[in-house]
Amino acid sequence: MLHFLNTFLHYIYRDIRPPAKRKRGGLNAQAALSWKTEKDTDEAPPKIEFCPARPPGVQLISADTHTPLELFKLFFTEDTVGTLCQNTNKQAAGRAAKGCKYKWTDVGVNEFYKYIGLIFYMAMVKLDDIKDYWQQNCIFSVEFPAKVMTRDRYRTISWNVHLSDPDEDRVNDKKRGTPEHDPLFQVKPLMDIIRTASQALYHPRRNLAVDNRLVATKAKTGKYMKATPTKLGFKLFVLADSSNGYTVDFAVYTEKENFHKRLSYDSVMSVMNLSYLGPGYHVYMDDFYTSPKLFRDLHAQNFAACGTFREKRKDCPRNADNALIGRSGRGSFRWIRDGPLVFVQWMDTQVVSVCSTIHAAFTGDTVQRRVKPRHGARVPETFPCPSPVTEYNRYMGGVVDLSNQLIQYNTAQHKTMEWYRKLFLHFLDIAATNAYILHKELTSLRQQETMTHKAFMEELTAQLCCVSHTAKQPISDHVPVPANISKVASRRTCILCRMDKGKTQTTPWKCKECGVSLCVTLKRNCFEEWHKRH
Repeated sequence: MLHFLNTFLHYIYRDIRPPAKRKRGGLNAQAALSWKTEKDTDEAPPKIEFCPARPPGVQLISADTHTPLELFKLFFTEDTVGTLCQNTNKQAAGRAAKGCKYKWTDVGVNEFYKYIGLIFYMAMVKLDDIKDYWQQNCIFSVEFPAKVMTRDRYRTISWNVHLSDPDEDRVNDKKRGTPEHDPLFQVKPLMDIIRTASQALYHPRRNLAVDNRLVATKAKTGKYMKATPTKLGFKLFVLADSSNGYTVDFAVYTEKENFHKRLSYDSVMSVMNLSYLGPGYHVYMDDFYTSPKLFRDLHAQNFAACGTFREKRKDCPRNADNALIGRSGRGSFRWIRDGPLVFVQWMDTQVVSVCSTIHAAFTGDTVQRRVKPRHGARVPETFPCPSPVTEYNRYMGGVVDLSNQLIQYNTAQHKTMEWYRKLFLHFLDIAATNAYILHKELTSLRQQETMTHKAFMEELTAQLCCVSHTAKQPISDHVPVPANISKVASRRTCILCRMDKGKTQTTPWKCKECGVSLCVTLKRNCFEEWHKRH
C-alpha cells in the first residue's frame, strides 16, 4: 500500500518539481546535458571595440636607423649596466674580505658590455666547457675570446656578477620566513627594467598569446618543474604578440604571490594590464590557463579570450548528452553556448576542446587533412572546422613556436650554480630577441632588407666586443721561412734570445719580410713575440 502511494504521488507531482539548479559555471540543466550539433546555428557575442592605448607597433621614429647595439642598449642602457657594475664590484669586494683568493679589479661599463658580448659569442659558437674557448695550440682552438679578455677575467666577472645591492640582499634575507621577504629580490631591479623597456618600446597588435617558459637550474632556489630535464627550474608566464613573438610582458612564478592556489588564473591576470594595453584585445592560451571564471573576468575588463580547455576543469561542461564519442567521424563537432562563452568539441585524430568569448561556434571554416583510404596512398581531404579551433591554431600554435624558437636559438644559457644568474642570462635573451624584432619591424616600415636572426646576433656580438666581424684580415708578409734556401742547412742566432736572455740560440728560421732570425719551436715562439713588439 505504501509503495502504491509513493508511486501515485510521484506521477502527480512530477510536473511541478522545483526548477533545476544552475550547473557549474552557470550552465543551466538543459544546456549542460545536451551538446548542439553542426546543424544548429550560433551567433558570436557582441564584439568589443578595439581601442589600443597607443598606435600598435614600434614606438620609435621609423625614419631613424638603429644598429643592433643601439637597439640592444634600449633594454640594457649604460645607466643600467653602470648599476650592474656597482653591484658586481661590491659583491667582489665582499667576497675578497671573506678570504676569496682571486685577483680582482673593478669592472667598468665598457668591459661589462664586452663581457655580455662574450656571452652571446659563446651562444653562437658552442663548446663543451668555458675553458675550451681559451685553449691554445690545438686544432679546435678559437682565437676571438682571448682577444677580448682573459679567461680568468671572464670567470671572475661571472662569479661576482650581481643584479641587486648586496647590502640590501642581507636585509631581505633577514626577513626570510615572513610575509615581507621577497624571493625575487636579487633579480627584481633588472627584471623591472627589462619589463618596462619592453612595454615602452613596442605596443602589441590585437592578438596576444599567453604561454609559460621554463628556465632550468640546479640551484636549490629553483621551483620544481616536471617538464625540465633537471627537474628544477623557474617558470615564467609570458605575454607575447601573436604576429611576431615579441615578449610584451612576463612574470616569474613565486609561491609568495599565492600563485600556487590560483596559478592558472593569477598568472594571466598579472600580465593583462588594461591601462597599458587598452580594451578590445584578444588573448589566446592553452588548457593550463583556460577556465570559465578567467574568461568571464577578462570579458568584464573588455578583453576577449580563446583557449583549449580541460573537461575536468571547474565549471566546464562534461558528461553531457549528445557529446562526441570515439566513433564520431573526423570533422564532427558539438558546441554549447553559455552567455559570452562558447564551448566547442571537434573531432580530429582525437577530440579537441576549445572555449572562446570571441567567436561563433561555426562560420563555415574548413581544414585539409591527409587521410589514408583502405587501399592506396594518403590523399588530401577537406573537413569542417569550428571557428574557435581555426583561430586558436592561427594565433596560438604559431606564436608559441616562434617566440620560443627565437629565444632558444643561440640562447645565452649555460651552466651556473647561481640561480639569479640563470635569470640574468634569460633577461639577456629577452632583450636581444626583442631588439631583433624591433629591427625587423623598423626595416619593414622602411621597406629595407631585414637581417636574419643569426646575422643580427653576429653583428650585435661584434659591436658589443668593439670589433668588426666583416672586416677581412690583411695578408701579411711577416711569415717564417728557412734562413737559407740552398740545399745546405743554415742556422743563425735568434736575435730575441740574444737581446732578452743574452744567450746564443741558433734557429733555421727567419722572417720573410724583416729578414730577422727568430726561433719557432713548440716551447719557444720568438717569432710571435718579436712581431708583437715591433
